[in-house]
Amino acid sequence: MATAVHSEITNRVAVLTLSNPERRNAMNIELSEKLADAVRSATADDGVGAIVITGEDPAFCAGGDLGELAKADPATLHTVYAGFLAVAECPLPTLAAVNGAAVGAGLNLALACDLRLAGPRAKFDARFLPLGLHPGGGYTWMVQRVLGPQGAAALTLFGDVFDAEEAARIGLVHRAVDDVVAAAVELAGRAAAAPADLVRTTKATLRLTAGMATQAEAVEVEVRAQAASVHSDEFQQRLAALQTKISRSSRDQNG
Repeated sequence: MATAVHSEITNRVAVLTLSNPERRNAMNIELSEKLADAVRSATADDGVGAIVITGEDPAFCAGGDLGELAKADPATLHTVYAGFLAVAECPLPTLAAVNGAAVGAGLNLALACDLRLAGPRAKFDARFLPLGLHPGGGYTWMVQRVLGPQGAAALTLFGDVFDAEEAARIGLVHRAVDDVVAAAVELAGRAAAAPADLVRTTKATLRLTAGMATQAEAVEVEVRAQAASVHSDEFQQRLAALQTKISRSSRDQNG
């Protein structure tokens, strides 16, 4: 069966579905390149405001292709990383709809997204060390940023495997839900409904201020961006619509 990344756009949300069914969506070089291409295409599409990543049931992504990894040099590994690095570097809001096992490279892919939701069959398993394999693709940075040193050690060094409920409890996912793709599309749609340039700028600001030492530094970044947004056509139009709505509501209440 063909390896592919299927793309479907609904209400300005691009749902990208990994499909490598014979290997439970394992991240080989072909799938990685197709994912990177799909992310770039969605990012370049003015009709897309957010991206959801999921896998063809029953898995999210069952890891890397061990046959390819066994022969990999650093250049090859960068090619394997290309898919989830494209997600990590995407200027649009990204959301992982984890519908099944996210193992190794699949866990990297979930961590690369801005937000993660877990379906009932979700499972999070680093599994690098039991395979005799060092983590790669920025995994150690991503997992510590999300879980802190102790949670990262539990998952990575001590081999803890988390289901959906436990992942939600420790903050690895935002929440556990029954219909993970539908919930992800609904949530992503909120971001996609906001002005496109504003969403991209705000995501960039979140990334920038996350590394700052003081609130004062963040204020100086935000004040320039907020001042620019105040004078945008989008803000002026939405402000006028809100004022009209408030005025009508006030008239209706006063008879």
